[in-house]
Amino acid sequence: MGWDPVPGQHVLDRSAYLAGSDENRVADLNWAASADDIDGIWCIRGGYGAMRLLPFVDFDAWRRRPKALIGYSDITAMHAAIGVRADLVTFHGPTARESMNAFSTDSLRRAAVCGEDPCGVAPEAVVFEPGRASGRLVGGNLALIAALAGTPYAPELAGGILVLEDVNESIYRIDRLLAQLRLCGAVDKVAGIAFGRFSDVPAETNDDDQGMDRVLREFARAIGKPCLAGIPMGHNGPQWTIPLGAEAELDTDARSLRVRMD
Repeated sequence: MGWDPVPGQHVLDRSAYLAGSDENRVADLNWAASADDIDGIWCIRGGYGAMRLLPFVDFDAWRRRPKALIGYSDITAMHAAIGVRADLVTFHGPTARESMNAFSTDSLRRAAVCGEDPCGVAPEAVVFEPGRASGRLVGGNLALIAALAGTPYAPELAGGILVLEDVNESIYRIDRLLAQLRLCGAVDKVAGIAFGRFSDVPAETNDDDQGMDRVLREFARAIGKPCLAGIPMGHNGPQWTIPLGAEAELDTDARSLRVRMD
């Protein structure tokens, strides 16, 4: 990409299941956000404990010196908070430790380097609810979006195209997380939905091959807005880099998600 990597001072720290203490992790984040010679922050891992840092993030630094944030999974908490507090587009995309294939690399390059539409047509996607929808892209990891509900960092989903994915979650837990979003009213006014991959479902709960498909389809039917399932987004496999906060159009007939990068 032509980028010069600059590791954070505490990047190799460890504290139980976290990558170091909250104080050191947020210190690295705030340093990078405020540094004039840092153009982006590319997360190495999904970011266990990212929600713990939100009250201490220097959002003024993000507003003063806008830059790219790239990552997924628990980094969804950072995407949401920076979108809410600094009104910036951030990139739901591969982590820096991954070995990316040509598809994922091309999408990341178009998003973060060229400023072009990094998404497009998903020919293997399935239509759950037909139609077209326009709005800003919102969402990320389902567990984190549900966990943020009711907090000051929850993204505004109304009017948006909601993109969701998850990993290692039982079907009944996915059902519960989606029900949480419905019951709190967060998805009442979404414009459309695009589901990515819900992968690595624990075997002991996956006794119904159609269970996940049924849960997602029931959610889409209840919302009643255009919905596409199976876009290249998730914890494994080829993935689009999705610019959260950017305006996009979902077209189920074309099985496409088009992003306006202007």
